Amino acid sequence: MLKVLSNLIINKLGKVNYSIDENVSSLALWTILCSRLMAVIRGCGKRVFFKHSEGIMFVGHNTTIRHAHLISAGRSLSIGSYVKIDALCKKGIRLGNNVTIKDHTIIECSGVMRYLGEGLIIGDNVGISQYCFIAVRGNISIGSNTIIGPGVSIFAENHNCSRTDIPIVEQGETRGDVTIGSDVWIGTRCTILSGVTIGDHSIIAAGSVVTKEVPPYAVVGGVPAKIVKMRI
Repeated sequence: MLKVLSNLIINKLGKVNYSIDENVSSLALWTILCSRLMAVIRGCGKRVFFKHSEGIMFVGHNTTIRHAHLISAGRSLSIGSYVKIDALCKKGIRLGNNVTIKDHTIIECSGVMRYLGEGLIIGDNVGISQYCFIAVRGNISIGSNTIIGPGVSIFAENHNCSRTDIPIVEQGETRGDVTIGSDVWIGTRCTILSGVTIGDHSIIAAGSVVTKEVPPYAVVGGVPAKIVKMRI
């Protein structure tokens, strides 16, 4: 009965056709539900500061959200433990429905106060795994139904380094928007660099460094990433 009720609630929250594994015991499920209840309570305390929030929010322990008034969220937002989100940027952060941001992920919208970042848009049903780092300097857009593996880094800015008579730290930065399409799978420990566009339905192999445009339906891998094959 507990499992049936849990499946019903999960489906109502937006995960259509989701079903808990039959091997999950009632004791384990009860433990998980208690943990999720605490996450909802923490979420209620956070969401009141959001610019807009449509539905339920789960938040893990020791998670920090700064400038929450610049964040808009859809239905069913799940944020893990030890996550750090600093939303201070020109356009803020927009999160779609059923977005998951797992433990130890950092979303940093501005590196310095003198030069605020642009903004971050994340579509529906996006999963961001543990230990990811998203540096929002230029605009970053992540399409719906995209999977981002553990340890992925996304940068929308490069340091200028053409001169040798002054330190690199004094030469400023160049920003480039990053666009990640819908239904993309980005593997573990990939790095996505400034100015890159990744087309819909593409796959980025684990450990890749993406330095240039990836066409739709491409499978790419390597350092720098190159097309391995096309999915169609």
